[in-house]
Amino acid sequence: MLKIQESVSLKPYNTFGFESKASFFVEIREVEELKELINSELWVEKPHFILGGGSNILLRNNFHGLVILNNVQGIKKISESESEVLVEVGGGVNWHDFVIYSINQNLGGIENLSLIPGTVGAAPMQNIGAYGVEIKDTFHSLEAVNLETGNIEIFKNADCQFGYRESVFKKKLKGKYFINSVTFKLVPEAKHQLDMTYGAIRETLAQKSILKPTIKDVSNAVIAIRQSKLPDPKLIGNSGSFFKNPVVSTEKFEELRLKHPEIPGYVLNDDEVKLAAGWLIEKAGWKGHKENGVGVHAKQALVLVNLGTGSGEAIEALANKIQDSVSDIFGVQLSPEVNFI
Repeated sequence: MLKIQESVSLKPYNTFGFESKASFFVEIREVEELKELINSELWVEKPHFILGGGSNILLRNNFHGLVILNNVQGIKKISESESEVLVEVGGGVNWHDFVIYSINQNLGGIENLSLIPGTVGAAPMQNIGAYGVEIKDTFHSLEAVNLETGNIEIFKNADCQFGYRESVFKKKLKGKYFINSVTFKLVPEAKHQLDMTYGAIRETLAQKSILKPTIKDVSNAVIAIRQSKLPDPKLIGNSGSFFKNPVVSTEKFEELRLKHPEIPGYVLNDDEVKLAAGWLIEKAGWKGHKENGVGVHAKQALVLVNLGTGSGEAIEALANKIQDSVSDIFGVQLSPEVNFI
């Protein structure tokens, strides 16, 4: 049965830790509750947004509408063979908890995505990725509720139109679906090919004298790397990487390299190169900067932080300054990964 609350603080539900109140708030644990909600007067009368782990949102003001927390749980294997295992996961399951589940089940494919904050339902929306791996690599399908009709629809990999940190759910279908569950295609460890192309993974494993790494070893290496670079949201409010790594033409990259020989770039194809947003921000002089209770993390310039007295509006203002600065110096436009609410 639906339990709709009024005037609820969203501070515990966003990793920046900013205070914001929702006029109405409801947790959804199963599809039938959502269908009931869609047929209510409150749904028709008030604006709404769906909340996952709160790790990729910037709350700037109180929300004068309905916040729906996706709390659909459950992890189950739905098919299994020697070469692959399909695992269906509730949209409200904590992402890292699912990674740990897969490792404990000796299933490979998402170990490089260890310790990424957020929920499983939000993962395909953002096409989360790290250390050479993206969600699209293991994604099989998802089940979502159409928020206009209440009908359940299935999206295959191609339907999601995955791109760099984006999908169809961040474009033309933004705000139109509730992701109930996601099914992943994982591989038994004996058949799985580890991806250690990201240099720091091999280096971290070598430091531990691990010559024949397992999926758990790679996961632990990724966790160690992330913990060394990124602040714990429980200690310092943040949303992880605030900006996407920008993609520029090969011609633009060569132009930048003439002025900045040390600029890092990852060649995507003959025409495009991906730059490191953190490097651009650091070289523009923002690393460690503080203002109005917020700042840029001292160890990783890609992370904007709440120093305890900041606000969403202060983060937005700082982000705008950083974008203008990087554009002026490098002629490159940074785009936020974070969703502004």
